[in-house]
Amino acid sequence: MDNQSLIRERITSSIQLKQSLLENTALLQTTNKLAEIIVACYNNGGKVLWAGNGGSAADAQHLAAELTGRFYYDRPALSSEALHVNTSYITAVANDYAYDLIYSRLISGIGKKGDVLIGLSTSGNSGNVVNALIKAKEMGITTVGFTGEGGGKMKEHCDLLFAIPSRDTPRIQECHMLLGHTVCEIVETTLFPK
Repeated sequence: MDNQSLIRERITSSIQLKQSLLENTALLQTTNKLAEIIVACYNNGGKVLWAGNGGSAADAQHLAAELTGRFYYDRPALSSEALHVNTSYITAVANDYAYDLIYSRLISGIGKKGDVLIGLSTSGNSGNVVNALIKAKEMGITTVGFTGEGGGKMKEHCDLLFAIPSRDTPRIQECHMLLGHTVCEIVETTLFPK
């Protein structure tokens, strides 16, 4: 396959997967439900926490920044944090305990009932994300999973699940960002109407 054909194939597969999301009424309702849950969380003084690895960590950090900084327009900051941004903490806990405990330990320290934890894992099987969801659920934190087809191990620990119907990691991550951005926009316009 030449490069032009590869480019066209990747764009086409991305469009087709996003078209399947557009036709998935349950997924659209879940997207709206997540926005409502986050709005209620903020109205009750809570925060939104994010967890992921690799590209999903980058997406988690990006979406946290959309809430804390701004999305489309200037407004007050919202409390949102990607759990991997403190490298001293991450490396200490990974070294002294285990990498699979980096997020659950942090949740136990900074999470509180009424917060929201959004875990991103395209396979749904990232041990540190699954453990964070388990700990969060024990603490009365709303748990949300952004994953791929099937949901993996994390699906049983999520109050809301976004299982993108694909096993292609880049396409799944593109859909996570699309839905994440949409949720951020709804939250912003609901809490701070123009």
